[in-house]
Amino acid sequence: MAWSLQSDRPLYAQLVGQLQRMIVTGVYPAGSRLPSVRELAAEAAVNPNTMQRALVKLEEDGLIFTQRTSGRYVTEEQEKIMETKKEMAEQLIFQFMEDMSYLGYTKEQTMTMINRTEEKSK
Repeated sequence: MAWSLQSDRPLYAQLVGQLQRMIVTGVYPAGSRLPSVRELAAEAAVNPNTMQRALVKLEEDGLIFTQRTSGRYVTEEQEKIMETKKEMAEQLIFQFMEDMSYLGYTKEQTMTMINRTEEKSK
């Protein structure tokens, strides 16, 4: 998966989001070993310290854990992964609804547009 980083948000926060996405979509499945900090930093073209900061945040959130001599691993707790996936989906929906509101659409108009678009795609 390609790393997509922009300058509008702190890099570590973007890295956290992208690593979360990689975990919830199965790029890094439950129980799998993550590449080293240096490997991930090189892949994302960021400073290893920035990647380290992102990994610490994921560890604090319970999505990954460290085994002292063998590296970092994705949690095997499916509930935690699904909770993260749900939170990410809710944030996307919230942002979409907020953007539609800025465009002047009501919730009802937005839902109608979603339903029409879904029907067209069938």
